[in-house]
Amino acid sequence: MASTTPIDTPPAPPAPPDRKERPQSTGRTGDKVFVGLSRGSGILLLVIMASIAVFLSYRAAIAISKDEGNFLTTFDWNPAGDPPVFGIAVLLFGTVVSSIIAMVIAVPIAVGIALFISHYAPRKLAAPIAYVVDLLAAVPSIVYGIWGALVLVPYLEGLNLWLDQFFGWTYIFEKTEVGVARSLFTVGVLLAIMILPIVTSVSREVFLQVPKMNEEAALALGATRWEVIRLSVLPFGRSGIISASMLGLGRALGETMAVATVLSPSFIISLHVLNPGGGTFAQNIAAKFGEADEFGRDALIASGLVLFVLTLLVNGAARLIIARRKEYSGANA
Repeated sequence: MASTTPIDTPPAPPAPPDRKERPQSTGRTGDKVFVGLSRGSGILLLVIMASIAVFLSYRAAIAISKDEGNFLTTFDWNPAGDPPVFGIAVLLFGTVVSSIIAMVIAVPIAVGIALFISHYAPRKLAAPIAYVVDLLAAVPSIVYGIWGALVLVPYLEGLNLWLDQFFGWTYIFEKTEVGVARSLFTVGVLLAIMILPIVTSVSREVFLQVPKMNEEAALALGATRWEVIRLSVLPFGRSGIISASMLGLGRALGETMAVATVLSPSFIISLHVLNPGGGTFAQNIAAKFGEADEFGRDALIASGLVLFVLTLLVNGAARLIIARRKEYSGANA
């Protein structure tokens, strides 16, 4: 008979440990806690926003129901009269015009300062300038208001005369009334100074995030520094510029004390922005809330609801602008 030799069989792999016996990772618990806190924070924010909207809408409905004038087109504010007559036409016009003036002045200057700090200035000079800009963003509004009333208003009188002399033909810069420079144009200039640090800081941080490979590749191909900024930096930071501008616009729309300090309020709509007078939502609320009765406060709350809706519309429009163009987000850079 032929002899048989035993065949070596490989050892069986060890059995995997039971899943129940595996130690639980502490990271998973932390992730669950973080997700729960994040979700709860988002829900809480929505609840707060909805509560504010409901409160404003309820009090505004009480006031508007007793208003004898048209709330949207009336040029008067007299909720204590008999009958009560008030409207937001002048306040809406003044808020929008002063904010537009502020944005037109502040955004180009802020983007230029941000580009200088991030791509032109030496590092030893860029750091102190950035520090000073960040400090300006923390200055209280009342300080800007006092400075505007004592310094800006007197010095803008000469600028107003110059604009009237050389640009009065545009009708907008025609000065038809004699008086100090307590106008919507002065408010716009002051708001531009106030929002300048915010727009500059956000834009600077966005420009510093531009991939260095993109800039180095453009330089290697012979592009000048301005061509690098125009072709690589600005397209990448476009969404950041829009976001920074919306942050600045939000402050300009809701600014109260600084505007109340430098503006001579009047319920007259005039396209001559150099003439004294005008009004804004925030300035009107700050000036009349203390002396108003319960119904007068409801009327002021109604104007606050319009400002609330206006701010939501502006931010929503900014989000739509960014969402329509994917390259605004910088994802393709």
